[in-house]
Amino acid sequence: MSDISVRPFRPEDEPAVLELLRASLGGGPTGQRSEAFFRWKHVHNPFGRSFMLVAESGGSVIGLRAFMRWRFEGEAGTVRAVRAVDTATHPDFQGRGVFSRLTREALSALEGSADLVFNTPNEKSGPGYLKLGWRRVGRLPVSLRPRLRGLRPPAAGSGPPPTVGAPPAAEALADGDALHRLLEHQPDGRLRTPRDPEYLRWRYVDVPGLAYRAVPYEAGGRLRGLAIFRLRSRRRRWECSLAEVLVGSGDRATAGRLLRAVAAACPRAAHVAALFPPRSTPAAAARRRSFVRIPLGPTLMVRLLAREISPDPTARASWALSLGDVEVF
Repeated sequence: MSDISVRPFRPEDEPAVLELLRASLGGGPTGQRSEAFFRWKHVHNPFGRSFMLVAESGGSVIGLRAFMRWRFEGEAGTVRAVRAVDTATHPDFQGRGVFSRLTREALSALEGSADLVFNTPNEKSGPGYLKLGWRRVGRLPVSLRPRLRGLRPPAAGSGPPPTVGAPPAAEALADGDALHRLLEHQPDGRLRTPRDPEYLRWRYVDVPGLAYRAVPYEAGGRLRGLAIFRLRSRRRRWECSLAEVLVGSGDRATAGRLLRAVAAACPRAAHVAALFPPRSTPAAAARRRSFVRIPLGPTLMVRLLAREISPDPTARASWALSLGDVEVF
């Protein structure tokens, strides 16, 4: 590997990096690797700019390792995290240790500024991470609500999407004060992404190429709950991906109303898919709304960079993730 050098990503690398990502990973969740999506993900992230390394050979970018800055809240306070994303090696250089070298150098550079690395690799890349010190936490339990009997058959996942009976997420996320009040009592001690109006707008309004919708529930002049979702093409069917269900702790009635409203807003979807943290209020409401847990879902893996993190990130019970935490990264 004497002909390969590693250095930090520079802004002028963006065109070459995007070309590499397109060739290695395809179009991604939006169908294309656009400059806008790359910058949304790696530059405008409210948790900070991504840490990225590139590998070069002969003056050309032939490898990329990107780690998005992230944060979690736990019982002992804030956990500084990064998530491993956008891993790419040019086909002509695969099998030459580029991935391992980039990863080791990135981990060394991140020590002191991050407590853990996390990601949800596929079955093909998972073994490579285990060899580099990652630990398998477990599969995140996805729940599905099948299409109700009597509705029209779901549309095929091609062509323009069916009409969705809910406004764009931007409308529901416009009132920052109402959101602050709703989000005041969300933490429960498990590792979870801290949600505030800035994060929610970045995640569901500013993201290029993805049309998120939202269903709010108000009572007594106050926002009591909010569900955020999008319609996506999946295996030639339309899927309603339920990214967030935000309600006060123990308010199963509001959670149930939101789940019912999301299903009604997507009558042409084959099913509603969601990731409910176990023992959470939305999970309890979902059991009463025909959601069924399936033995499929992304596998969470972590690489610890700090000695003491509470709760233990290697235990599945320590995590409270939503589909919005994992679906487009």
